[in-house]
Amino acid sequence: MRLGIIGAGAVAPLHAHGTAVLDGMELAAVCDLKIEVAAAVAAPWGAAVYTDYRRMLADRAVDAVVINTPHSLHKDMVLAAAAHGVHVLVEKPMATTLADCDAMEAACAEAGVVLVVGMIQHFMAEKLAIRSALETGELGRVLMIHDYRSTDYRPGTRPDWFFDPAISGGGAFINIGAHCLDRSLWLGGAPAVRIAARTLNRFGAPVETDGTMELELANGVPLRITIVSDAPRHIDEILVVCENGTVTADPRTGTFVKIDGHLTQVHARSSGDIQDAFTAQLADFAAAVRGANPSVDAAHARHVVELVLAAYESAGTGTAVELVGTAAVPG
Repeated sequence: MRLGIIGAGAVAPLHAHGTAVLDGMELAAVCDLKIEVAAAVAAPWGAAVYTDYRRMLADRAVDAVVINTPHSLHKDMVLAAAAHGVHVLVEKPMATTLADCDAMEAACAEAGVVLVVGMIQHFMAEKLAIRSALETGELGRVLMIHDYRSTDYRPGTRPDWFFDPAISGGGAFINIGAHCLDRSLWLGGAPAVRIAARTLNRFGAPVETDGTMELELANGVPLRITIVSDAPRHIDEILVVCENGTVTADPRTGTFVKIDGHLTQVHARSSGDIQDAFTAQLADFAAAVRGANPSVDAAHARHVVELVLAAYESAGTGTAVELVGTAAVPG
């Protein structure tokens, strides 16, 4: 399968390397508005370089694409790929509106191409270790989840488009919060039915820099997500409280289970964890193209967008938002 990358940003080299090491997949093209950026990603693998994704698609240079561009651009790129019969792995968030999510799903279904949303948390070793610990049954039923992430939304710390809500769809919630919602719903085992949120706009930023989300899942599990900008230390921790113990993970250290006072490390951090996750995600995408069910379906990715938008509504009105008709969480 000839893969193209549209958008040669921060994670593009991870996609490129993953493509190169997988059997039956080759990096055929890289596209970015800045030719030198595309060339830097493409050169190690001998891939073609483009500055216009439409030209890349028209040239029939690829069978599938990874879309790694600003959030509001996802829909048009997915629709263009579908029109050329090209399969799509689009980075999270799926889009910035539910209408765009629906249009993307409909276009790919009509064209008979696969649409997968890149929810990398499902492939991170420390999160998979939590999932495995929960599946043994030893911890018992999940009772509560707390997800705590730091980030940096001070102006100048990331590309300008992140601070333009018309392009990004928002700030810390739609970018970092999408990861937290995705992994917490997955580990909690159910979609959310209620959300209340608060946001902060610090540093003069035009988008939210910090915030909290309080959710209730359909199975009754309460979930709290906290996102802080410019924290004193880097934080990426998820804690799952169960009937018989707790399990926590941090990509810097690993995954730990505590039952009856006894602490056990069930996954130790490896320097290759991040690349391994991107490679596994691409392998999952390739399997979906061959007819398998992807680990994360578009309905779950859409629900994450639904929750981000509901969080913005809640923060704006000061009241909780009830959700109906929520999607199933991937197993």
